[in-house]
Amino acid sequence: MNFEERSSPNVVTVTSKNIKSQGEQTQNDDNEMRSLNTWFNARKAAQVAAFFALQEDGLINVLKLTKLIYLADRKHMEKYDYPILNDELVSMDHGPVNSMTYDFIAGYHEHKDWDEFITDRENHLVGLSKDISSNDLDELSNAEIVTLEETWGTFGHLGKYAIRDWTHENCPEWEDPHGSSSPIPYERVYKFLGKKNAEQLEENIRDHRALSETFSC
Repeated sequence: MNFEERSSPNVVTVTSKNIKSQGEQTQNDDNEMRSLNTWFNARKAAQVAAFFALQEDGLINVLKLTKLIYLADRKHMEKYDYPILNDELVSMDHGPVNSMTYDFIAGYHEHKDWDEFITDRENHLVGLSKDISSNDLDELSNAEIVTLEETWGTFGHLGKYAIRDWTHENCPEWEDPHGSSSPIPYERVYKFLGKKNAEQLEENIRDHRALSETFSC
């Protein structure tokens, strides 16, 4: 099955389709926002996607974008011991993927914070939903912006299949799922990055998620 047509495992449900009334729509939007803001920030994910779309003059291929986002997260983990996006990582046929971010890119999930920056997918492309500059990416720290710039500097010149092949050959945490998908534990990524405290670093991510959920209640 083509990568751009496959869904990754659903971890958080954020679509608000089939709402019967405006009152229910508002309540559903509020529930979605709370769910997303506990440990996955859709607005931040959209801004990461927007950064890379901006480098491609506002329109970028889905496969290439997905690989760039994963590689940026991986680089940030190598540098700072923590990902840019607090996402679930999975192996898919075309390489490692940020699962929830990919579901937004592919159109399986909807949220106003995503739509603020990124258009719907069409012909395996997504683009900017408005004119922006890097100054509009207010969810991202200076260090995260630098990591995105470094990722683009290394991989931006590659085509979608070349960057996919690079992840197959250089991201050993990825395992061919043979038409399905399988989770990539953060501990596994950290180990291949040479982190001696890989288990603790994954635990830090889980603890941060639990803390976010506590304060969101």
